[in-house]
Amino acid sequence: AAMAPRKKITAKIKKTLPVTGPQAPTLSELMKWYCLNTNTHGCRRIVVSRGRLRRFIWILLTLSAVGLILWQCAELLMNYYSASVSVTVQFQKLPFPAVTICNINPYKYSAMKDYLSELDRETKNALETFYGFSEGKSKVRRSVGDGNSTGSELFQQIPLLKFEDFSKTVIDLHSGQKRKMEGKVFHKDSSIVNSGDSNDIIGFQLCDANNSSECALYTFSSGVNAIQEWYKLHYMNIMAQIPLETKEKLSYSADDLILTCFFDGLSCDKRHFTRFHHPLHGNCYTFNSGENETILSTSTGGSEYGLHVVLYIDEADYNPFLVTSTGAKIMVHDQNEYPFIEDIGTEIETAAATSIGMHFTRSRKLSKPYSDCTETGADIPVENLYNKSYSLQICLHSCFQKAMVESCGCAQYAQPLPAGAEYCNYKKNPNWMYCYYRLHEKFVKEQLGCQQICKDACSFKEWALTTSIAQWPSAVSEDWMLRVLSWDKGQKINKKLNKTDLANLMVFYKDLNERFISENPANTLVILLSNFGGQLGLWMSCSVVCVIEIVEVFFIDSLSIVMRRRWQKAKKWWNDRKRKQGGKPSQESELERQGHENPVCIDEDLPTFNTALRLPLPQESPLPRTPPPNYSTLRLENSSAFTEQLPDTLDVGQH
Repeated sequence: AAMAPRKKITAKIKKTLPVTGPQAPTLSELMKWYCLNTNTHGCRRIVVSRGRLRRFIWILLTLSAVGLILWQCAELLMNYYSASVSVTVQFQKLPFPAVTICNINPYKYSAMKDYLSELDRETKNALETFYGFSEGKSKVRRSVGDGNSTGSELFQQIPLLKFEDFSKTVIDLHSGQKRKMEGKVFHKDSSIVNSGDSNDIIGFQLCDANNSSECALYTFSSGVNAIQEWYKLHYMNIMAQIPLETKEKLSYSADDLILTCFFDGLSCDKRHFTRFHHPLHGNCYTFNSGENETILSTSTGGSEYGLHVVLYIDEADYNPFLVTSTGAKIMVHDQNEYPFIEDIGTEIETAAATSIGMHFTRSRKLSKPYSDCTETGADIPVENLYNKSYSLQICLHSCFQKAMVESCGCAQYAQPLPAGAEYCNYKKNPNWMYCYYRLHEKFVKEQLGCQQICKDACSFKEWALTTSIAQWPSAVSEDWMLRVLSWDKGQKINKKLNKTDLANLMVFYKDLNERFISENPANTLVILLSNFGGQLGLWMSCSVVCVIEIVEVFFIDSLSIVMRRRWQKAKKWWNDRKRKQGGKPSQESELERQGHENPVCIDEDLPTFNTALRLPLPQESPLPRTPPPNYSTLRLENSSAFTEQLPDTLDVGQH
């Protein structure tokens, strides 16, 4: 079928029009076109420069400029995710923090003797067997009765052991016989080496209840540490079996602990304190807990305007084996923060006045991508077992408790109970002690993954404490002060309190300066783009349009040229293969004469005059010449057409 004239002309232009610019057939032609047309002067100088030396110098300068741009832009990107720290100090009325106070002795020893009688008896036997320490020489203030049996089988299976000459030959406390121990040895102290006799090494053995050959020996270079650790192990086993209501009655009431209270110069009482039960410290009391959504504040700094309490410690009713120090523990914290009194509590001495000055600081860090902190803890895959706001300690304790329940089948006594779990005790969980110690070892070595999962909180409040201690009461005021306090306590006037049973505590703001430490982005997106533009303009005289041009030429056009050439080669190979299979000769020469399609002319419009002038002439054809005139057309076919001569030509003919 004959092709229409319009389509025929368009097809001819597509085949013969020379291709330049982004539609160049080869990468070298594309790069040459780019260098001649780009706004970056260095690339153009590479092409138009004469002489190899000058061209080499321009290539070197251009590559150096590109390298500097990449380096500076990389620095800008890294600095984009950095943060600057700003400190703001404000002078204003400050909210007073929550102050949690606990007696170091968690439960009254006189009320606990029925539960701890057998454990205390085993402990006294250990002291007498290993150290020749009889009850008559001890400082135990009362005889321990033969209370109810709370775990004699447990004491027989996990007795205290005395090691001989750093070997695994031990003396069993319960039987008094020597035997060889099997199992891995864990030294709980910082070093097993001491300058004393090696016979002082004491410990105990824990075995897997499901596999008696799996045992671990825990040794201590200090007999005090060994006895206390062994005592606490059995103590937690006993306390886990006592109901919470009973334990609250066995501990100290607010009237027992707090003798006097003043805040901001005004009297306060137990109604300003909120009780909560701590597994290791018994009943603790928090001043200004915000329980009724009312938080006290102070407008004046100094010791006269803070919290001032006198505590009754009652040293005579302390457990001699559980605690070895006398006094109270306090912690200053936010109302929404759980008081980890056992980890970061401050101890208060008896017979002394302890003044604690505070500086208040609020801090806020930027979250991702600036730092690896969490805003609320919702993105942490660990259930918060504490009814308080998220903190790193809450996450770590909750993570360990979760691992404890999953691995040992019960919960550790010192931490809150997960839903559906119960505290470990030897009767229901005979393997929990061995499981707990092995799990705690993995936790300390960061093998449980808790340290990797838990993150710091982005926002937190901190009270920096400065502690000072003075003797209290003084020698001249001791007599009358103790008698008055005894009267306030409700005792007879002739039976005054002992000053070692009292502790004077003052908590106050040293000044009302609130320090706010915050992180701010060091760079914004606008500053980053401006810096990019400055670097491109400085080194390459380039703009955003130039960057778009580079992306188009070096990525889009280059890729399209490579893909087009590969497609043409594949198409040619396929056509040659089909011709060979059909027995037809190759038509390479014919394809070459046909030329290639010009992607520029993709429309169906008729070519213009200027476009037609750009058509190249075939090399083998001669140059076009003016054709000779057709003289036959000049002949007069009819002479009668000029029979009449014009008048103005007559004179010419006559001359």
